[in-house]
Amino acid sequence: MSVTSWFLVSSSGTRHRLPRELIFVGRDECELMLQSRSVDKQHAVINYDQDRDEHWVKDLGSLNGTFVNDVRIPDQKYVTLRLNDVIRFGYDILLCSLRTRAAVAVLC
Repeated sequence: MSVTSWFLVSSSGTRHRLPRELIFVGRDECELMLQSRSVDKQHAVINYDQDRDEHWVKDLGSLNGTFVNDVRIPDQKYVTLRLNDVIRFGYDILLCSLRTRAAVAVLC
């Protein structure tokens, strides 16, 4: 069985590896820091469910919202992330991608 890792990839190609734990997304002191003014200081969280081997995203009541595949997700409700989902925090767009350990080694 291959070891896999989940990444969020920006339009410029920057890859953010999703850890297998809860992370905050926002502008200030967050594990995933985005610089856009359309992103709140603490905009959203991405959590990992070990039993299901899934990542979930939840908007924290942000002004400009969190979107998955152009659909605004409700505040304070987790949505499961799937391969090739397009995630938008405010106006920052990221693609959810999955890579095997070997593929990641080639990309680095």
